Amino acid sequence: MDGVRTVTFTGAVSFGHTLAPLRRGPRDPCFQMPGDGSIWRTSLLSTGTVTARLSRTAPNAVHCQAWGDGAEEFLELLPASLGVDDDSSDFVPQHPTVAAAHRRVPHFRLGRTGRVLEALIPAIIEQRVPGADAFKAWRVLVSKYGTPAPGPAPAGMRVLPSAQAWRAIPSWEFHLANVDPRRAQTVVACAQRAASLERLVSRPAEQARKALMSLPGVGVWTAAETAQRAFGDADAVSVGDYHIPKMIGWTLAGRQGDDELMLELLEPMRPHRHRVVRLLEVSGLAYEPRRGARLPVQQIHSL
Repeated sequence: MDGVRTVTFTGAVSFGHTLAPLRRGPRDPCFQMPGDGSIWRTSLLSTGTVTARLSRTAPNAVHCQAWGDGAEEFLELLPASLGVDDDSSDFVPQHPTVAAAHRRVPHFRLGRTGRVLEALIPAIIEQRVPGADAFKAWRVLVSKYGTPAPGPAPAGMRVLPSAQAWRAIPSWEFHLANVDPRRAQTVVACAQRAASLERLVSRPAEQARKALMSLPGVGVWTAAETAQRAFGDADAVSVGDYHIPKMIGWTLAGRQGDDELMLELLEPMRPHRHRVVRLLEVSGLAYEPRRGARLPVQQIHSL
């Protein structure tokens, strides 16, 4: 079943900023930006697979074409994923840099996909490894075990594997994708609980985060990264991230930060701590001194 929908906002919208966290690297087979201003996404919903093309039709309107059995459900969830339900009415930034960021992008919104496993599994794969390595592992596994994208999708696009498919991936295939046994076991264990995990979207975000952290192998960072995308959690802080504490420290205090300093600086901004991080990033005001060369790829399989 195919469909179309246009979502109109009360003011200007920057849907690219809202959807950007869903992209797992520049070659993500589930998220492509062909350069014409559009965004292509694939997803797996309860009703089936979907390919969607999103484009701006006016400063305050986003048009979506969707193909596949999951198209109708995807279009129903579309406003939330674009941030229509994001309530920032009580967000009044006091820190001068945060206030400046808010003035630059007052229309910025946080999206809520409502898809837990879709956010959780790539977050698990990204644990404790450089981003480029995690993105490659995600690309390898989705390309091999995902399904073809329905409709006229750009070449190479795939739909992420189902929970059943994740459970069935042999351990050596995770190994060849450079995913160590601990992360692989966590992926499989979470896929085994897929039905109960998807029901977390009905809980308050903080409760849902705590439920995620009750799973072996899912800590505060992984739960936050999942909650930000699946629940639209404006307060979920990525404690344990390699870059964000440093960025917050330099941007808000003028010195390198760690988790402790980040939480101290963001504490007055509850319940919008994640919103502040994203505002600093999308506004261009985030600052971190130039880093050295990226660490070499950590090969965990034998050559």
